[in-house]
Amino acid sequence: MNAFQEINVHNMTKVQALTAIDAALRRANAGVYRIRVIHGYHGGTVLRDAVRAHYAKHPKVRRIELGLNPGETDLILREL
Repeated sequence: MNAFQEINVHNMTKVQALTAIDAALRRANAGVYRIRVIHGYHGGTVLRDAVRAHYAKHPKVRRIELGLNPGETDLILREL
């Protein structure tokens, strides 16, 4: 059981990134509690902003956690 997943959406368009993240959320079983989205930030904040806005109210995402790395956003699916 892998309780933590990462998905790298660098160099994707906004639509491609959201589609890939949606697929990861659909595949996430009950053991997955966190999906880390690596979107980067050096090339701009379009992906970061899209991820944070779109998944803030997603039914499978309990909350969004921002870490020390501004190029990553964690989607928390359940609390440990």
